[in-house]
Amino acid sequence: MERMLATPADAEIILRLYELRTEAVMRQARAWVGGEFWPQTADEFYAVYENPRDPHNPWLRQVLTYWEMAAAMVLHGAVSAELFVDCNGEGFFLMAKFSHILEAIREKNPTFFNKTTELINRFSAAAQRYEATLKRVEATRSTRAAK
Repeated sequence: MERMLATPADAEIILRLYELRTEAVMRQARAWVGGEFWPQTADEFYAVYENPRDPHNPWLRQVLTYWEMAAAMVLHGAVSAELFVDCNGEGFFLMAKFSHILEAIREKNPTFFNKTTELINRFSAAAQRYEATLKRVEATRSTRAAK
């Protein structure tokens, strides 16, 4: 990735993305998706994702679409990729969290987390952050499975 200085406008976008993450419902959604939701299979994922009666369905959709929107901003040049990668790890965490079932999820939903995937493929800093996160998530998944 070619090194470019971020602009004040980039910084404003990063701060706004952070501010949106602190909204009360978004915090609850992020806490559940990030901490409590560890599906072992695509069927377990879809049991929430496709079920509008599941109370966690809106949280899952909110968190996933938030991070896809943020990745799209980078891909379309609205915010510096370097600054985004330096300031945001949760989208990479989610991608890593679902990596073991990603192919099965995409059998039903081929565009699932495509923007985050493209971000990782396009920018080496994003790929490095993802790979480091993937190792931590795999260790966590192994620990959870052993319990």
